[in-house]
Amino acid sequence: MSRFPHGAYLPNGLKTDPPLPPDAPTIGYMLNHLCLRIRDPAKSLHFYIDLMGMRTIFVTNTGPMTVYFLGYPRTDRHRENLEEFGRETVAHTPGLLELFHVHGAEKQAEGLYGSGNEPPYLGFCHLGFSVPDLPKAVERLKAEGVPVIKNLGEAEREKLPISDWENERGMGVEVEGTESELHPDFKKIFGHFVYLQDPDGYWVELIPQGFTG
Repeated sequence: MSRFPHGAYLPNGLKTDPPLPPDAPTIGYMLNHLCLRIRDPAKSLHFYIDLMGMRTIFVTNTGPMTVYFLGYPRTDRHRENLEEFGRETVAHTPGLLELFHVHGAEKQAEGLYGSGNEPPYLGFCHLGFSVPDLPKAVERLKAEGVPVIKNLGEAEREKLPISDWENERGMGVEVEGTESELHPDFKKIFGHFVYLQDPDGYWVELIPQGFTG
């Protein structure tokens, strides 16, 4: 069971993080990127560039694999000059995505890589993107054939990324009338989120920008 009160939104958790003084050795650290293995670069690049609006920072063919770094241009100057965006963005910009293509993977059957949400390879859960107009974004992506796992307004327990395999082992089980039930306040929030799938089956969460619950 969790040590946190049921359903409470807790900025800074239980306020048990250690202080972060100006001379802390981790000052300047940032989460720069997340890396996903991909089977077919053409399909993945279409999804993340054409449909999700990211742009290429750089591509490197290392020999056994090719890596693609993608991000969102944040300034008019970078939007107008994507080459400049690529040169200036690599090491100091958070929120980048690396697509990792092992050469030959494209010849394998679809479903080569697990999403992290299906046993026995549970682990990774989802990527999260915020968008200015969520209903419009969802309709556009659905029209492009993107699979939708959880649509707007859906907030059932079955839509959570908790598998039957976990429930069968006593994990994430709901018991009616106890604090193990999905909290109604979270259900209201969860209904504003959408889960999609990218070409490799990875879950992509979309949330509305400016959402406060």
